[in-house]
Amino acid sequence: MIVCHCMNISDRDIHAAIDWMRASDPAALINPGKVYHALGKAADCGGCMPLFLDTMRNNDNLTVPAHLTGLRKPHTEGRRIERQSRSY
Repeated sequence: MIVCHCMNISDRDIHAAIDWMRASDPAALINPGKVYHALGKAADCGGCMPLFLDTMRNNDNLTVPAHLTGLRKPHTEGRRIERQSRSY
């Protein structure tokens, strides 16, 4: 299925690029820009981005490396602590 009509990128192209990047660097953070770059292309109009991202999310090799998960606390915790520590 064609995902990006401007650059003629298919879902197979996206999956192949992700698989190739993960095989070459298991710790790589993969984003749409890197996929376009791996395919030798660049985003044009951006109309495909929702489908492009959905296609990426469906790839089993897109997971975040284990050593990078849980590094950032949710924003709600930080805000809650900030509000509690203020004195008026």
